[in-house]
Amino acid sequence: MSIDPPYTIDALELGPMENFIYLISDTNTGRAAVVDPAWDVGEVIRLAKQKGVQVTDILLTHSHHDHINGIQQVLHKYDAQLHLLKAEAQFWGRHQDLPTLHHGGDIIQLGDTPIEILHTPGHTPGSACYKVNHDLITGDTMFVFGCGRCDLNGGDPNVMFDTLNKLGQLPGDTIIHPGHNYAVKETSTMEEQCGGNPFMHFHDVDKFVDYRMHIHDRVREEPYAAVKEV
Repeated sequence: MSIDPPYTIDALELGPMENFIYLISDTNTGRAAVVDPAWDVGEVIRLAKQKGVQVTDILLTHSHHDHINGIQQVLHKYDAQLHLLKAEAQFWGRHQDLPTLHHGGDIIQLGDTPIEILHTPGHTPGSACYKVNHDLITGDTMFVFGCGRCDLNGGDPNVMFDTLNKLGQLPGDTIIHPGHNYAVKETSTMEEQCGGNPFMHFHDVDKFVDYRMHIHDRVREEPYAAVKEV
C-alpha cells in the first residue's frame, strides 16, 4: 500500500516568460513555502488560501528579476523567512545580512518536511535547486529537455557542465520541476533527462560550452522535446 508524502507541490504558470512559481505545502502543519515568487502574487495567495496553508518561507533559486519581483508582495502579506544561498546573495548584492542564508547541503525544515538545498551554479554563481524527497525544483539550472542560459551576468558554461553532470547522478525517478514552461511537458524524471536532454549528453566540456553558447539557440526552438543521444 502506497503512503502519501507529507507534502504537496503545486505549480502556477505566471508572467510573460512562462515562469513556474511553486507552493510547497507541509500536510501536517499547514506551513507552506513559495519558490521564486513573481508576477501575479495574488494567484499564489489565492492558492494558499484555497489549500488552507500559511506561507512561512520564501525560497529563491536565483536572483534574476523574473524570479524575485513578487518578494515584497509576499512579505507584505505574510511574516515569512527569505532563503537563498550565500553565494547568490553576494552575487546579487542584497540580503547578505539575512540570518537564513545557506550553503549547499543545508536543510530547511518546513514543518515535518525537510527541504535540501543543492548549490547548482552555472546560470548564476549561487543558483540553487530544492530537493524535497524525490522532487527537485530546479529553477533555471535545468529545464525539461534544456538548461539555463550561461551568457548572462554571472553565467558560466564550464560550471554548468559540472553542475548538470552532478544532477545526472541523482536517482532516475527524481522528478524535475523547472523554472519555466519551455518544453512539451511540464515535469520529467531525471532518467528521462539523462536520455533526452541534449545538455546531458556531453562528456567533453569544450563541446558542451560550444553547444550551449553558440549552437543550441540556432538549432532548437520551444517547446523543447527529447533529443536522442548520438
